[in-house]
Amino acid sequence: MRARIDWKYLLGLELDDGGFDHSLLARFRARLTAHGLEERVLEAAVDQGLLRRGGRQRTDSTRVVADVRLLNRMEFVAESLRAALEALAAAAPDWLEQALAERETDWLGRYGERVDSWHQLPDAQDRDSWLRQVGEDGFHLLTAAWRPDAPDWLRRVPALETLRRTWVQQ
Repeated sequence: MRARIDWKYLLGLELDDGGFDHSLLARFRARLTAHGLEERVLEAAVDQGLLRRGGRQRTDSTRVVADVRLLNRMEFVAESLRAALEALAAAAPDWLEQALAERETDWLGRYGERVDSWHQLPDAQDRDSWLRQVGEDGFHLLTAAWRPDAPDWLRRVPALETLRRTWVQQ
């Protein structure tokens, strides 16, 4: 949360706020109920697929934690790829244009904007397809950067090294 301006805005914090205080959620909950907005939070949870209408709800957080972990990993890999693309667009635009042209995909549509975890968690089939696409795009970019005809200095671009490490780890 310390680095996410959208979270600070959502929680009504100052930009220079140092982090999370244990009483913050209690104050936030009090503000929601004081303004009668608790139903909107529940509706948002239903829209995000975190709760079901009219059914029994689990009281533990296992599923929510798992969904948050998955969203975090999805955002992490896609943002690593997006950061590498942006760095290469600044450092080697001609090389990047040639490398991207080799693979028929909507690079700008998929990585032009920041990947945001507030999007609804897709169903398993869509999620797997999306993750497979991101993985293939990342492997394509890394393969192109490590080809013999690619400039040597390209491999030392920090964002590309971060992408390589991310792909190894994930």
